Amino acid sequence: MKISKLAHLTGVSARSVRHYEKKGLLSASRLDNNYREFDDSIVETINTIQLYLNLGLTTDQIKDIMYCQLPKDPAADKKEVYCEELMQIYETNLSEVIRQRDALAEAELRLEKQIELMKDRRDQWEPNRGGEL
Repeated sequence: MKISKLAHLTGVSARSVRHYEKKGLLSASRLDNNYREFDDSIVETINTIQLYLNLGLTTDQIKDIMYCQLPKDPAADKKEVYCEELMQIYETNLSEVIRQRDALAEAELRLEKQIELMKDRRDQWEPNRGGEL
């Protein structure tokens, strides 16, 4: 399928498709007129790329993940070590995201309690004099 149809099916721009190809996330064969010809399975790949981008990953990180998801290549003797190290990095990143999420949840609870406390004490506030607090 040509790049325009692929862009239409996936909702990404043709420019993005070319960018993904340049970054090594996609590959296409070339027709005699030098147009790109994409396999139908590339639609799912682009959807996966979009998912990872929406999660905040860079194209380089996505390339690493996709590399580790490919079937084992006998020529890639260091792939297992590389992917194991990559997984450890992502597990550390996940732990940090969870810690930040928990800290935000705690801040949310404290703010909600403070707002409720202030609402309960509204009647104790002095009337506003001359427009100043």
